[in-house]
Amino acid sequence: MICTLCPRNCGAERTETKSGGVCGMPAAPVAARAMLHRWEEPCLVGDRGAGTVFFSGCNLRCCFCQNGTISQQGAGKAIPVSRLREIYRELIAAGAACIDLVTPTHFTPAILESLAEPLDVPVVWNSGGYEKPETLALLEGKVKVYLPDLKYALPGPAKAYSGAADYFDWASRAILEMFRQTGPYRMENGLLKQGVLIRHLLLPGEPENTRRCIDWVAETFRPGDVLFSLMSQYTPQPGAAGKLARRVTRAEYRAAMEYMENCGITDGFTQERTSAKEEYTPDFDLSGV
Repeated sequence: MICTLCPRNCGAERTETKSGGVCGMPAAPVAARAMLHRWEEPCLVGDRGAGTVFFSGCNLRCCFCQNGTISQQGAGKAIPVSRLREIYRELIAAGAACIDLVTPTHFTPAILESLAEPLDVPVVWNSGGYEKPETLALLEGKVKVYLPDLKYALPGPAKAYSGAADYFDWASRAILEMFRQTGPYRMENGLLKQGVLIRHLLLPGEPENTRRCIDWVAETFRPGDVLFSLMSQYTPQPGAAGKLARRVTRAEYRAAMEYMENCGITDGFTQERTSAKEEYTPDFDLSGV
């Protein structure tokens, strides 16, 4: 296929075996790990964990990515759609509270095929937020929970860190499409069954970007519409320089939490600063794939 799935519109030829484009992946799924993941938000984890499939490749390639081994270096294993479906079943049998698809956008057609039959738990679309609404529209009825990042509201850091100055234009439209599909979030016994949970990772030295992201969520959605997760787990990656060479300070995170509260966002999650640890990134050793 000539790929135009995401806002990059790179037009790369991607086939079952031929890789290309910004994501650097073929059209057939490539995954690096499948596991019961306990470090997602509590409403996705339950008693056993989220049934997480980590896909390889990414359309953003953020310079601070903690999953760089798979998102940018291409580590992973090609699997047929039939195997992907088996992985879902194995994770559900192990007690997964949901099927959590991490960085799935560039494999949308294959994932749609894998979801031809409904699953017994919600499907979670866990993405960087840099999405086309028309691609997301294909998922209507298949995905019950959307878990997008809202990384940037300012073009400066979006361009500097992810090479996507237009990030907010696309991410804001994408999140509105996600909400159109799911409506207000719905919980059962502490678990998120349907809805949108927006994540924002606080970056060191970028308080205005965080405030702008919070402003947009507060101004766009009413209480009870969406959940919001303010994340503190930024961890400097090898070679990080400038603002990104350090972790988020206690004062920076406290200020962001206070701003979030003052804006009236109370439906959601905050993190302990101890979340900024490398060991929370799993080993991408092909286990479960």
